[in-house]
Amino acid sequence: MAQTGLIHLYCGDGKGKTTAAMGLALRAAGHGLPVVIAQFLKDGTSGECNILRTLPTVTVLAANPCGKFSFQMNADEQEETRRCIETLFQEAVKSAKSPGLLVLDEVCAAVSCGFLNKDILLGFLSEKPVDLEVVMTGRAPCDEIRAAADYLSEIKKCRHPYDNAVPAREGIEK
Repeated sequence: MAQTGLIHLYCGDGKGKTTAAMGLALRAAGHGLPVVIAQFLKDGTSGECNILRTLPTVTVLAANPCGKFSFQMNADEQEETRRCIETLFQEAVKSAKSPGLLVLDEVCAAVSCGFLNKDILLGFLSEKPVDLEVVMTGRAPCDEIRAAADYLSEIKKCRHPYDNAVPAREGIEK
């Protein structure tokens, strides 16, 4: 039997990685597929999560216990975040239905910041159910994560209002 569930990676320093993943989640839900969205280092309250959460086939999970960027955390907060991220990953994997879609939003950051062991993620990807579609997002994925992807899309920032001190706007960037 041919593998029908493929692995997507949306990466880079540009805006739109999560937006692309949420668009695919909406498409899958629109066709009645079960969708699990796990947001690493985010609180799950963005506009797209709020609306997707109302759909009957969508589950949204999130973990950002400190509400801080990783570089702002002290050692205790980093350890708490690591525990929460590991639990979130296990819950997301366990909740994902096959056939269906699993979105691992900012999983690359969870790995690069040391909150999720790269080998745990790669082990899951190599053993995932054959008809489970998996989407990963984030900046600077390691070579092994890049190699695991069937789809690899890099989003490059050419210009962004944040560079001119314009904060994230509700409904547009958050």
